[in-house]
Amino acid sequence: MVAAIIGPMTWNGEELDIDAYLARIGYEGEAKPDLETLRALHRAHVASIPFENLEIMLGRPVPLDLAALQDKMVRRRRGGYCYEQNLLFAAALERIGFTLSGRGARVRAGASATRPVTHMLLSVEADGDQWHCDVGFGADGLLEPIPMREGVDVRQGEWRFAIAGEEDGVRVLRTERSDGWFDLYAYTAARYLPVDYVVMNHYTSTHPRSPFIRRPVLQRAAPDVRRRLIGAQLTRTRPDGSTDEHDVPVGELRDTLVREFGVELDDDDVAELIRVHYAGA
Repeated sequence: MVAAIIGPMTWNGEELDIDAYLARIGYEGEAKPDLETLRALHRAHVASIPFENLEIMLGRPVPLDLAALQDKMVRRRRGGYCYEQNLLFAAALERIGFTLSGRGARVRAGASATRPVTHMLLSVEADGDQWHCDVGFGADGLLEPIPMREGVDVRQGEWRFAIAGEEDGVRVLRTERSDGWFDLYAYTAARYLPVDYVVMNHYTSTHPRSPFIRRPVLQRAAPDVRRRLIGAQLTRTRPDGSTDEHDVPVGELRDTLVREFGVELDDDDVAELIRVHYAGA
């Protein structure tokens, strides 16, 4: 059961087929605007909808209107990258009755120079506190919400996350690796609206320096393993730092997409993906 819709919503929650979304992520039971529901929805979304940039690789635009997001990730059971995933999640939360706002982040992830604000996350109110939610960061991302305040240090499955504070109100989401803490991204309390992510999305999906226009990227977070397919290289990383990686032959690409990431492409899309991005196939 979900609360009745009252007027227009910032995140277009009134346009969401909430029953179809909950079925897509395998959520059962009552959906209420409380912390228990928020945690369960976040876990279920991350487990069900993978990170992927294949529309860009197939030469298509990445629309962010809710009808397109529902068609792609709910009806066609595909994945998406940060804006797609977090905008869909925001619409679901708003539809259920949560109060939330958007944030923008500078991805660090080993960068040696300051990057532009190109990542989306959410601040969600539940049980009297603000929660850092992000279902769209990929393999290193959160499995569940964490309190949105400096000094937080939590474990989720076998992974550890923390929020560190820096000057000028900057907060940094970090994850622990076998060799120490690793900064994922930095953000402030500045609020962003859906239209702001349209601008970011244009840069991310078209700019020559964007990492998402160069090669296929698929990622999936889980309690015990982080999966990535970058180009043709599949990597599985475990909490102790051990990895196994190998190149995926073109003949195994389709099965790998399904088995590792739950992404199913039709025959034409598989053929086009191989033709454009897997030289020599």
